[in-house]
Amino acid sequence: MSHPLHHSISSKKKWGGHVDDYLAIHNWFDETKMHYPDMRHRALRHHAEGIFWCEEKFGTYIINSGSKMIPVRAIAEQHVMEDIGFIPTIKDYLDNMTQQNWMYKPGEGRKVLKEIQEEKSDYVFSKNKIVEL
Repeated sequence: MSHPLHHSISSKKKWGGHVDDYLAIHNWFDETKMHYPDMRHRALRHHAEGIFWCEEKFGTYIINSGSKMIPVRAIAEQHVMEDIGFIPTIKDYLDNMTQQNWMYKPGEGRKVLKEIQEEKSDYVFSKNKIVEL
């Protein structure tokens, strides 16, 4: 599959209704192509957690134009299966990511932690009270 329309036609064949009943869901999966216009865009949503994100966004089910209740998770699983052939996890993608030096460089957080230590401006709990150090 290469386009949300083709996924939607496949959904229509599987569950009935109209192509437009499914287009928003399939567009959501593939809108990540705006960030990375090749197959790597799939790492952002084409995985098990992405399927649940889809369900959070669109609800547990849709009612298609044929008045059938269709589980959003089933539509999402169909999309990923048609594109990849199985449902990977985020771990499957991350385990195959090449680590880069910039990933290890400290950000501004280290500077802030040093300031907190120097100013002794952090807090601790003592006998159910917050105490400034």
